[in-house]
Amino acid sequence: MQPRGKIVVASQHYPPDTSTTAAIMAEIACRLAIEHEVVVLSGWPDALPASQTGPGKPRVVAIKNRMAGKAALVRRGLSELLFAARAFVALMRELRRGDVVLTVTAPFMLPYAVAAAARFKGARSALIMHDLFPDVLVMAGLLKPGSLVTRTMRAVNSLMFRALNAVITIGRDAERPLLSYAGMTRNKIRFIPNWATLVPAPRPVNSDNPFRKGFSARFIVGLSGNLGFTHDPEIVFEAARLLKDEADIHFLLSGWGIGFERLKQLQAEANLSNVSFVARVADTELEAFLAAANLWIIPYRKDVAGVSVPSRFYNLLAVGRPVLLVSEPEAEAALTVAENGLGWVVTPGRPDQLAAAIRTASRSDHDAIAARAVKTAARFDRMTAMNAYAGVIDELLRTPHLSEQR
Repeated sequence: MQPRGKIVVASQHYPPDTSTTAAIMAEIACRLAIEHEVVVLSGWPDALPASQTGPGKPRVVAIKNRMAGKAALVRRGLSELLFAARAFVALMRELRRGDVVLTVTAPFMLPYAVAAAARFKGARSALIMHDLFPDVLVMAGLLKPGSLVTRTMRAVNSLMFRALNAVITIGRDAERPLLSYAGMTRNKIRFIPNWATLVPAPRPVNSDNPFRKGFSARFIVGLSGNLGFTHDPEIVFEAARLLKDEADIHFLLSGWGIGFERLKQLQAEANLSNVSFVARVADTELEAFLAAANLWIIPYRKDVAGVSVPSRFYNLLAVGRPVLLVSEPEAEAALTVAENGLGWVVTPGRPDQLAAAIRTASRSDHDAIAARAVKTAARFDRMTAMNAYAGVIDELLRTPHLSEQR
């Protein structure tokens, strides 16, 4: 017999939004809806795609929402605060005693509203922690570690973590910074990594790949996806500058976010012949684009460990490509690379090390790495993750205080 109580998923990002967070939350909500009543509070008011509607799918309630650009920090903060307030009102209307509410750290103020509403209504709550705030803002240099804002956010976080019944991390490195909060205990933490959306299989590097055409270089270095405050675009550009006289190496860049705007600005000033930009690639072309490069870079700033995990990482492995991480060695993706022999990890802030690693990679035999990458990606599959999420939710539905049962 299934436990009583429904599940409420609160997420600013949800289809028809095409972001990674929206796709993840939709996968989870639809999986949970197989066995439970699921209501989604979405910040995306447009019509749902057909795959998200019909019998056995979640009921989606749109919350009025205004999205501001990531560079417009004040406007973005105000719009996210307003969305969190509206979500709190909607949760107070939807939640009943015995329900479970699941949310994510996007925007970072939403979990506060979820934890408070669940406590008021006698529901249980779980947070999927994609990014840890204010730690991520401190790491990006937007907040000082001892500032009033930082200390206030940490104090509020302690209250939130005390109220939450479970915190789901997507990286093993998140445990240490989480446990630095007074309200957090180890028995609340559940580790469920993200998954590859592409089928794991070796993709050969073909000269007729549409994204390789026009390049005479033998070795293509790729950079793709959203570059936010946690990423360092300048280290990639400086590495390209150091390698500009090596005709066999070319940089292929495609993505969005404040980091890519900075890359375009740098290229407009320097006009490096070994750097090319491609417009944001549609999902239907993602596999071909990822297969176009010989090596993929994920460039983080220093102190990223425990703060953020790149969701794109698993698709890079799925197409059988080595990965070059700019990161501390204890970060989740760096641990996976080192444990499985999937590429290279270099120190943040050292473009000379990045350039040297790219040069080494260009002279390496990647067949063995490709096989290991595909094998590793197969372990990070959607079904395993979905079953793990369902297990946590079932435990919350059955247990008044999950954290006390561990």
